[in-house]
Amino acid sequence: MLRIAVPVGAALALAAVLVIANPSNGAAPAPQASAVPTGLEVATFASGCFWCTESDFDKVPGVKETISGFMGGQTKNPTYAQVSMGDTGHAEAVQLKYDPKQVSYQQLLDYYWRHVDLLDGGGQFCDRGSQYRPVIFAHTGEQKKLAEDSKAALESSKRFDAPIAVQIVDAGPFTPAEDYHQNYYETNPLKYRYYRYACGRDARLKEIWGAEADTAMH
Repeated sequence: MLRIAVPVGAALALAAVLVIANPSNGAAPAPQASAVPTGLEVATFASGCFWCTESDFDKVPGVKETISGFMGGQTKNPTYAQVSMGDTGHAEAVQLKYDPKQVSYQQLLDYYWRHVDLLDGGGQFCDRGSQYRPVIFAHTGEQKKLAEDSKAALESSKRFDAPIAVQIVDAGPFTPAEDYHQNYYETNPLKYRYYRYACGRDARLKEIWGAEADTAMH
């Protein structure tokens, strides 16, 4: 499978962005997970860097809230530093609250498939390791069935020359990431845009989906 190469200079600059974005001291605490308001439902998706996943889903009409965080591991209340080491079992994920009268879970799935490298289970784009694996975390039996059916439909289309690597698992405890990760694309727009470009995310999505790719600035 073709990989997007990041030039050495870009890789060094990208590393600098990530160091700046990950302060080791004095970081604001993680926000508390809030209850789901009446009339809204919850969904959780992992597609690599949660800055990008959050930015993507914030553009969906009917999505009312997005929170970057972690799910799928064994360490209770992990920090970003712990998850980044790859030892907690968690994946970076975004939990969203949405109005099912405005956007259905099926529509969220359709959107997700076009914003993830669905063929790469070893990470996403330039980010490697299980903490960046692609996952659909199902909160209900209905969500799990819809996710499995949509994955099966993509597989039966014979569109791809490799198996679909996205996992579909039951949702577990969700830990919000530290405050400086929330809405990162809005609070640090220049660093975010450079990171997204240097990581090759949109280029890879266009490679997979062609004219169907949503590669507008996220």
